[in-house]
Amino acid sequence: MSSSIKERPPLLPERRPVPDFFVCDIMDAAPKSDMASMEHPVFSLSTKPDHRVRRYENGPSYVEIKPSSDGLATVHDRDVLIYCISQLMAAINAGQSVSPVIRFKAYDLLKATNRMTSGQGYQALKAAFERLAGTRISTNVVTGGQEVFETFGLIERARIVRETRDGRMQEVEIKLSDWVFNAIRHQEVLTLHRDYFRLRKPLERRLYEIARKHCGKKPEWRISLASLQNKCGSVSTEKEFRRLVSKIVDEDRLHQHIPDYAIDINDDMVVFRGRGTVPGSAEDTAPVPVGLLQPDTYNDARIVAPGWDVYLLEKEWRDWMSETPRDPDAAFIGFCRKWYERRGLP
Repeated sequence: MSSSIKERPPLLPERRPVPDFFVCDIMDAAPKSDMASMEHPVFSLSTKPDHRVRRYENGPSYVEIKPSSDGLATVHDRDVLIYCISQLMAAINAGQSVSPVIRFKAYDLLKATNRMTSGQGYQALKAAFERLAGTRISTNVVTGGQEVFETFGLIERARIVRETRDGRMQEVEIKLSDWVFNAIRHQEVLTLHRDYFRLRKPLERRLYEIARKHCGKKPEWRISLASLQNKCGSVSTEKEFRRLVSKIVDEDRLHQHIPDYAIDINDDMVVFRGRGTVPGSAEDTAPVPVGLLQPDTYNDARIVAPGWDVYLLEKEWRDWMSETPRDPDAAFIGFCRKWYERRGLP
């Protein structure tokens, strides 16, 4: 192995400067509000066609992800959704009306997401459209004793509107699924660091996505290695997954290339620490002031959310709140009830 390969930096070269992007948190964004607890990996980490059917169960609820003959949509295919959503969010912020159908120049997408603009780049983009349209998600939502089944895709269709003489696509039209478009309309989006598109490894991108969602603007967030592997959707052995994450941790210590967060492993726990670079004001990061709950409230919480650690739920509730509730005890019980309806037993 040559020294040039050994010394290759962990980040791809920044081919073009791009602004910050918005991304839909698709583990939480859903066609209906009661789907907000969806936290399972949808995109494959594999760079080869992944034809496995994935099924994740949590109590009475399940999520099943089915590939097409082209395989599951990959982490890098998500670039298409990021681009579409960022364009629609920019239009919404400018006061313009939007629709789930979006038309754009293929070159603009490749440039904005730091992809190659050669013929290979266009071919990879076309394959991404096919996988995104072919991947289907099925789920049942159990609420109030009723079970509702839903199935949907990531995009409904992709159409090449115009091609150059040599066959390269110029204009592309995509219709987003209701699942994704509803997340945009409700502004259930997160801002990504632009270096996200420079991360070489699919696992690095997935780790960043998880950190951005769960650690957010907090100084630190911890998760067990086993739980992290499940959230990543990795099919590696536990030993191999630990090795892969440890390698990323070592490279990040040397280069600090993971945007916004530093990653560390302590025994069987993975720790994400914010670098203080996530956009947002200090007011956004300040916890909502809520006093102590009544002792009886914890007993009521155990009744509506049996099996769950009520103090863990209290922490989740306090982190989730955006404003001080009029009746904190009642608000906490309502939060616990919805938590249990969406997730079932731990």
